[in-house]
Amino acid sequence: MRRLPIYFLVDVSESMVGTPVEQVQEGMRAIIQDLRVDPYALETVFVSIIAFAGKAKELSPLTELYKFYPPVFPIGGGTSLGKGLECLMDNMDRSIQKTTAEQKGDWKPIIFLFTDGNPTDDYSAAFRRWNERYRRHCNLVAISIGDNVNVLTLAQITDDILLLKETDPESFRKFFKWVTASIKTSSMSVSEQNSDEIKLASTAGINLEKVDPREYRGNVDENFAVIHGRCQNTGRDYLIKYARHHYNSGACEVSEYAGFRLVGAFPVDNATYASLSDGNQAVINTRRLNGVPTCPCCGNQLGAVVCECGKVFCVGESVKNKCPWCGLEGTLGSGDPDGMNIARGLG
Repeated sequence: MRRLPIYFLVDVSESMVGTPVEQVQEGMRAIIQDLRVDPYALETVFVSIIAFAGKAKELSPLTELYKFYPPVFPIGGGTSLGKGLECLMDNMDRSIQKTTAEQKGDWKPIIFLFTDGNPTDDYSAAFRRWNERYRRHCNLVAISIGDNVNVLTLAQITDDILLLKETDPESFRKFFKWVTASIKTSSMSVSEQNSDEIKLASTAGINLEKVDPREYRGNVDENFAVIHGRCQNTGRDYLIKYARHHYNSGACEVSEYAGFRLVGAFPVDNATYASLSDGNQAVINTRRLNGVPTCPCCGNQLGAVVCECGKVFCVGESVKNKCPWCGLEGTLGSGDPDGMNIARGLG
C-alpha cells in the first residue's frame, strides 16, 4: 500500500501558551476524528507530529490513521524553526518509504507548518538542506498564526504561505476544518487520480489568506506605485505612475487604507528600460490604484487594462483587442470587484 504521509510541524514556543496551543490541541483532535470517517483518508493517510520551541521533539511517529491519537502539546522557550525543520527531515529519512525496483514508495509527503513568530535560531543550514534535498519531493504549507511572522523568512522554504488573521475560537475551528478538507481532497487525489500534488481546499468563508511574498518585500518604494504597460497599437512600453495617498473615513485619516492616486503615464524606450532594470518586481492590488490614464503612445482612452496573463496594456474603441504581451485576443470585460494583484516596479 502506498502511504500518504502527513506531518504537522507545530510551534509550541512561549507565545503560543494559553488559547493558541489549546486551540491547536482541540483542532488536532477534530482533524483526526473527521479523517477517520473518510474512506480515502483511512486507506492512505499516516500522521506524525513534531513540536519545536527552543528545541524540537517528535511527539508522534508516522502512524496509520486509525491507530493515531493526538498527543498533548507542551510549551517551551524559543522558536527554533531550523531545529524543527532538521527534526522533520531526520524523521522523513527514517520513515518515508522510497520507490525501488520492486515497489513504489510513499506519496509525496504533506507538511503543515504552524507558527506564530519568527525564528530565534540560526536556520540557514537547515533551510539549505531542505531546499537542496527535500523541497522538490514534499508539499510544505506554512501557516502564520496571527500576523507577527516574517513572510519572507517562510518564503525561503515554500511557495504556499497562508495567514490566519484572526485567532478567536471560531476562526481556529474553521481553519482546522480547512486543514481536514485539504487532507481529504489530497487523499482522494492520490487514490483516484494517481497525483501526489497537494489539493488545498477553498478558503472561502475563512479568515485565511493566501500570501504572495512579493507584497512583503522591504525594498519597495512605498511613496509611488509604478506599473509597466505596453501599447497595443505601437508595441512601445510606458510606465503608469501613482503617488501614495490615504483615504479618509469621516474626519479621520485611516492609514491602513493607504492607496495611490494617478500621476500620469509616460513612454519609455523598451531596450533602455530593460537594460537598466534588475527584473525584480512586487505586486499590488488594483483596488489601491485610483485613476486610469490614456495611453501616452497612441492615445487610446484606457491605458491600464489588465490581460488574463496579468500584464497591462491599452484599449481604445475597438471591440476586439489583442494583448501585446501574450497575444491573447478578446473583448473588454468587467473587472473583479475584489480587485486583482498585478506586477508593480520597486520604484
